[in-house]
Amino acid sequence: MKYLVFFLLFLSCRNHLDKHDESKRQPNILFAISDDQSYPYSSAYGNAMAHTPAFDAIAARGVLFQNVFCAAPQCSPNRAAILTGKNIWQLEEAGTHASYFPNKFSVFTDVLEKGGYQLGYTGKAWGPGNWEDSGWTRNPVGPEFNDLKLETVPASGISKTDYTGNFAAFLENRPRNRPFFFWYGSFEPHRVYEEESGQHAGKELQDAIVPPFLPDVPEVRNDLLDYALEIEWFDQQLGKMIEKLKEAGELDNTIIIITADNGMAFPYAKANLQEYGIHVPMAICGPGIMGSRSSNALVSHVDLAPTILELAGLPKLCDATGRSFVTLLLNEVNDQATRDWIVAGRERHTHARPDNLGYPARAIRTTEYLYIQNLKPELWPAGDPEITEIVENEDGSRKEIRQSAYFDIDASPTKEYVRLNSNEFPQYFQLGFGKRPAEELFDIKNDPGCLQNLAYGGTYENVRKNLSDQLKVILIGEEDPRILGTGDIFDSYPRVSPMRNFPGFKERSTYNRDFKEKDK
Repeated sequence: MKYLVFFLLFLSCRNHLDKHDESKRQPNILFAISDDQSYPYSSAYGNAMAHTPAFDAIAARGVLFQNVFCAAPQCSPNRAAILTGKNIWQLEEAGTHASYFPNKFSVFTDVLEKGGYQLGYTGKAWGPGNWEDSGWTRNPVGPEFNDLKLETVPASGISKTDYTGNFAAFLENRPRNRPFFFWYGSFEPHRVYEEESGQHAGKELQDAIVPPFLPDVPEVRNDLLDYALEIEWFDQQLGKMIEKLKEAGELDNTIIIITADNGMAFPYAKANLQEYGIHVPMAICGPGIMGSRSSNALVSHVDLAPTILELAGLPKLCDATGRSFVTLLLNEVNDQATRDWIVAGRERHTHARPDNLGYPARAIRTTEYLYIQNLKPELWPAGDPEITEIVENEDGSRKEIRQSAYFDIDASPTKEYVRLNSNEFPQYFQLGFGKRPAEELFDIKNDPGCLQNLAYGGTYENVRKNLSDQLKVILIGEEDPRILGTGDIFDSYPRVSPMRNFPGFKERSTYNRDFKEKDK
């Protein structure tokens, strides 16, 4: 019943706005971003594994996007791309995971604040990373509202941050004469999940929808149900926030944007440029937005900054790469495209290789194809298979301890199952854990799971060459160091999160000067 109420609340959302009526207030903006959620895991997309009535209601009253892509399949690089409207190869340290965010880069939240908006966030903002030592006086998203905590949550893997309570505190304390921008950054469905929490909540193994790159076995199905439970928690808190907007009399003047920072934390998804790593959900509803539509237009997360600023009637970021898609939102034409392609990339994720090396790769995605360049195919994309640690005993003797690694894949029951059953499921193991060729090409319409690489063999040679040439032109135009011959700079950037005992460089929060670090 309460979900029906959430939906009915949206019936009050106005779908038309007289753009020439200057008496209209600037719209408030509620930006909701889940942590590690792939398209199509929301029920508005017809995926019944996770029930998302709040997301579905926003999609029903606004625009449901079918082709939205993150700029990087990792948390902090993509969040930096959202804030700046720039691709990760333009963001120096912020283009790697868990590093610094140089404050020389302009962010749309600052423009909103200078334009009269009150800012706030709850949960996860930009991160993980170190903004304090990067010249910022606060997180680049804005002021933090995380004091309120819940006493109990449905599963041990769910954060006790009281997202709704913190949002209510923000609404209560804001100046009433100013519009606001609030960032709801759920920690869910980021791992770790409480095992079998999905089943304990009433889900059944038959409910799980297994992507084509994972084995359809009970262990994986159970893991997917736990993932779905956390998506539902994100959605439930969003629904409660919508109620708070209604109570505050602000719902009619609030644009609500919902998306995810990157794909699901499973092998061959998160931290990968394949489809389930970069393809994410998104729905937008609010005043002026033509509703009840589904759009197939290609949208990149770098497009959010210019779009949000245009919706707010404020100046654009002069150096942003992204393109506003406001025309699409305000126009009844569902697929009024602003671009024919999106690009994405990845650098270092965790400390998963000797010398703290990353796995550099770049991709271009059109409506039909996904083309990926793995710039160092000699490396393991999931991280090195083993970590060898030398342990010294009390008697002075030394011994080697070897343990399985692949640390660029988050620890999970699915990861362990695929790894331990590599002989039974070699195809799944190779996809998630194996080395990859320099080029990959996938026919997304017929192969959304990215199972068959078409880059070699000649049949798709013209497609491969055209996309390769197009990607090169884009990256040169955006001065990507990896293309200009100075790409080692990415491997010099510090990692501020914990380091592992791999051979070579492993000094936390320190630049690796062996990799041509620029002068600071």
